Parts: sequence; C-alpha cells; structure tokens
Amino acid sequence: MTQPILTLNDHRPMPQLGLGVWQMPEGRTAEAVGEALRTGYRLIDGAAMYGNEAGMGQAVRASGLPRDEVFVTSKLWNDQQGRDRTLRAFDATMQRLGLDHLDLYLIHWPCPDRGLYVETWKTLIELRDAGRVRSIGVANFLPPHLIRLIDETGVAPALNQIELHPGFNQADLRAENRRLGIVTQSWAPLGRGEDLAAAPIRRIAERLQATPAQVVLAWHLAHGLSAIPKSQDPGRQRGNFGALQVTLSDDDMAAIDALDTGRRTGPDPASFNG
Repeated sequence: MTQPILTLNDHRPMPQLGLGVWQMPEGRTAEAVGEALRTGYRLIDGAAMYGNEAGMGQAVRASGLPRDEVFVTSKLWNDQQGRDRTLRAFDATMQRLGLDHLDLYLIHWPCPDRGLYVETWKTLIELRDAGRVRSIGVANFLPPHLIRLIDETGVAPALNQIELHPGFNQADLRAENRRLGIVTQSWAPLGRGEDLAAAPIRRIAERLQATPAQVVLAWHLAHGLSAIPKSQDPGRQRGNFGALQVTLSDDDMAAIDALDTGRRTGPDPASFNG
C-alpha cells in the first residue's frame, strides 16, 4: 500500500500516517513497533517521557529496512528545557535509540511559565545545523508561542503536533500552522476512542464498509494532517493502516467537521507547565 507523503518546510519528506508509542510498556514496544513496520508504517512517533525509546530503536534496527525508509520522531521533555539540559537530553535520547540519526526532534510543550522555550528552540536549531537531527519542530504550541519563535530566530518549526480529533478539530490553529508553513500532526487522533461512537461516523463507516477508526483517520488525512494513532494490537494497527484506502465525500467531511465541541481531553498549552 502506497504511503502518502507530506513535505516539511525544510523540504524533507515525512509519511503522513504513523504509529504513536505513548503508554506502550517498554517491554512490548519493540514487538509492537516491529509489527507496525511489517504492516507498512514508516513513521514512528516517540518521546523521552514515554520511557520506551530503547524499544523503538531496537525495532527499527531489527526491521531490516534501510534507515532512511523509517522516519523516527522523539521529543524533549519539559524539565529538560534550556540549552545545556537540551543538549544532554538529546544525547541521552540518541543513546537510548541506538540510531545514527534522528529524523525529527520536538519540544514537547511550550511550558510558558518556565520561560525557556525560545532558548530551547535555538538549541534545536544548533542540533539541526550540526547535522545531528534532520528536522525540528514543536508540540502543543499555540500561535503566540509559534510567532515568538519565528520572530526571535527566523526559523519556523517544521511541524506542530497538537491534540486534534473530530471532537476538538482545532480549525483556527490548523489555519495558523498552514499560514506559517508548519505541518499539523494530530495526537489522540481518535479522541481517545470517544469520537468513534458518534452517529455520523458510524453511519459513514457502515456505508463505506470501513471501521469508525478508519473513517476518522481518513478525515485527518483528507484535511492534509499527519496522524499518529497508537496501538499495540497488530490487528488494530492493520485496521488503522487501512484508512489509507478510505475515501470520504465532501458531505462526509462536513458531517465530521460538525462534530467539533471545542473540548480538550489533554492539558491546555497556555497554562500547562508540568
């Protein structure tokens, strides 16, 4: 199955649909990621905070795939912001992964009260310019955070990974990311499962002989978003990957768009400093 590719603002290609490894036990991560790679996933999204980078790297190394065919993301946790800590944290991530390079490194949250996200962004630029990471971006950044980064460094993040699903579709932030040339990537793309029970999604799934999860993921893809659903179950991984074969009509898209309630399931980046 052909993977659709998004082009980042640094001209690097990234698969549109990936696997997230949040909450995967370290002991099961290598097996789960390995199964995903066999299914056809080529984007694996992790983070230092998830505690399973070693399993991610093990699976990539054992896959037999050329390294350049697998796009690996990790993230810097909040208490490691600031130049010196960021450099040490990046070294630790690379040691745990055991890979020769990282495709994308993200600041996990802006943590505005810490006042360190601009200094941290400058450090990510250093790492990129030194060839230690290929692309750099952010997660959970709001427009004021993004604009400040760009104003103070002249460098826009390649990607902004945000909570995004039919119940919280973030149309305004998506539009701002697009205006700034930033790819939007959706975490919790299935709304932690809650969105799958919505009547319009179930009706569309029945008509298309697809699963509700496939319909929701197809909605993300049709909007030009990257999505990183998480699952350890091989059957569910294969089912999610099948979203690449689902085509939604304009009416389907509008019906799913209309499910937005503006309700987050995770923290608010404007105030979260954890």
